[in-house]
Amino acid sequence: MAKDDKDGYKSELYSPEARRARFKRIAEKRTNRVLNDLRLLGNTGNKTLYQYDQADVDKIFEIIDTKITETRARFKTTKREKPFTLD
Repeated sequence: MAKDDKDGYKSELYSPEARRARFKRIAEKRTNRVLNDLRLLGNTGNKTLYQYDQADVDKIFEIIDTKITETRARFKTTKREKPFTLD
């Protein structure tokens, strides 16, 4: 059983090992779901079964590209700005 401190904080849930394992488990599951959904989206490229024009395709991939860029940015580490001084 996880031991709580006075604030209800379970320290073992925040150890580097636990955080790494949680990231790996969730990231793998979510990545596989995205990859599967992209495969399914690709199935709609069959012009025998679906009707679309280039504007539709451009709109779809514009939003996908935007979201990928936004998501990638969340993984970048940012350097903290140095505090302002008058020295």
